[in-house]
Amino acid sequence: MDWTDIVVETLKSNQLDIVAYVPDTVTWRVLDKLESDTAFRVVPASREEEAIAIVAGAYAAGKRGAVFMQSSGFGNCINALGSLCIPYRIPLPMFISMRGGLGEFNMAQVPVGKAVAPILDTLGLQHFAPTRKEGLSTVLDGAIQLCYSGRLPVGVLLPTLLTGGKRGPT
Repeated sequence: MDWTDIVVETLKSNQLDIVAYVPDTVTWRVLDKLESDTAFRVVPASREEEAIAIVAGAYAAGKRGAVFMQSSGFGNCINALGSLCIPYRIPLPMFISMRGGLGEFNMAQVPVGKAVAPILDTLGLQHFAPTRKEGLSTVLDGAIQLCYSGRLPVGVLLPTLLTGGKRGPT
């Protein structure tokens, strides 16, 4: 089973049925499968904070959802996290494909890629960065359960060691 299939099955088993995203080559491997599955409503967004707002609104309506984005766009949603999700205790799992790590070919991606985890730490949000598909479902289940029981966003960082990065699996 590919890492993308594990993500899809974990979202389904945790009753997350709305997914908002900003397009990205890495997360598109998951999103393409979600769009083909009638269990999910997949909503494109033009900016990361819009994706956060879509899932926050779905939560207010009694739904569970997730947000997919690339690390280079993560900085766009800090205000939505800090002034909406955290004070109003809105849980949403964020799947963030990481750039700027091993094998990065675009040095402009390095600064923000390095900043994602420290920013999440500063906001007091837990995050996990699974590097192998072995045990991935355990990490994802735990992160989603933590997210909803704690009623706060949780980051699932998707590093190149797991995804193969923008160039794909090796």
